[in-house]
Amino acid sequence: MNAFADWLFVAVWLVALVATFIPVVPAGFVIIGVALLHELLLGFREITIPVWIVLGFLTVLSSLVDNIAGAIGARRYGGSRQGVWGAFIGGLLGLFVLPPLGLFLMPFVGAYVGELVAGRSIQEALRGAWGAVVGLLGGLAGKFLIHLLMGILVIQAIF
Repeated sequence: MNAFADWLFVAVWLVALVATFIPVVPAGFVIIGVALLHELLLGFREITIPVWIVLGFLTVLSSLVDNIAGAIGARRYGGSRQGVWGAFIGGLLGLFVLPPLGLFLMPFVGAYVGELVAGRSIQEALRGAWGAVVGLLGGLAGKFLIHLLMGILVIQAIF
């Protein structure tokens, strides 16, 4: 059972790492959930309380980093709140429009439309849209690194 639980964690963690780039999948919660399943299968004997605390903190952080990075990127490039929302909505639409290219193209289009709705000029809208996308991509990179760290922490505990 031990080997099964260990490799089940690794397999689901790798899927969650890929799912990090899909906006609607809460990959951090998937990772902590499969770590919990691992421990349920083995009687809570491998992952220590300090590791659980760090995993909980990293899960919350991974949920926040995406939104914070998008807002920071948009603001840094002069974007508006509408641009950030447009980028987020565009990212969701990108799941269905031209996947996987749509995941990168549609946030820009959404942010651009959001900036135009906010009354920005074309030049300002392009700059704000670029900032929102830079922020969102930075947030994705941050989330990926956090999810990578979460998996490494669990793997160190279980192997």
